[in-house]
Amino acid sequence: MEIKNCTIAITGAGQGLGQMMAITLAQAGADLALLDVNEQGLQETQRQCHMLSAKALTYCVDITQEAAVEDVFAAIKADFGQLNGVINNAGVLRDGLLVKPDKHPEDQNTTVMQKMSLEQFNTVMAVNVGGTFLCGREAAATMIALGCQGVIINISSVARAGNIGQTNYAASKAAVATMAVGWAKELARYGIRAAAIAPGVVETAMAKQLKPEAIERLKKMIPLGRIGEASEIAHAVKYILENDYFTGRVLEIDGGMRM
Repeated sequence: MEIKNCTIAITGAGQGLGQMMAITLAQAGADLALLDVNEQGLQETQRQCHMLSAKALTYCVDITQEAAVEDVFAAIKADFGQLNGVINNAGVLRDGLLVKPDKHPEDQNTTVMQKMSLEQFNTVMAVNVGGTFLCGREAAATMIALGCQGVIINISSVARAGNIGQTNYAASKAAVATMAVGWAKELARYGIRAAAIAPGVVETAMAKQLKPEAIERLKKMIPLGRIGEASEIAHAVKYILENDYFTGRVLEIDGGMRM
């Protein structure tokens, strides 16, 4: 697909990977629909895209709310008159062990069982899985209605293989990778490709939530000896958009890391 003059929607566009993806695609000549709950972040991404002479409109939206997502994609349809791709990048972390026995703070002879709460699990699943589902569904429906060929890219993670302290996050990232494979098979008849990218540890605000010692342990697991850069993931997005024979696969960009 030729990126120039295409319309690409990006969720989580207000910072980190989403912002870098927007800048990279703006440089390639795309028009951009920028989605996030962070209005201030959206405005900054929009400003940087405008500096590159790209058309970029912002949509402040909670992607876990079905009606809001439907309204946003209706607005994108009206504002741009086309939709050629969506990058389902928005995601959250709420890490924690499944269970962890601890000593009671007031009675060291008593054990208190700390547990990952259902709210902690559901919050991650609602954004990472539910939001990806809603935006992928509405993007596909919009593309079909407009007769646009296009691409859906879900941002997964190497954590999808399973990771200590990430029951919720790992499950969510396995789910979005699986959805992309299924969508590729369903939507090919409409000229719509679907794929996923599974980054390793990348220099973003989300990664900065990890403790420094955790980052150092991760670096030792990466053959290249460093964490990734947001621009490297954005480059992978550009590759998938441009390569018309790439669909139904998960592209791992992890420096050789395996979990």
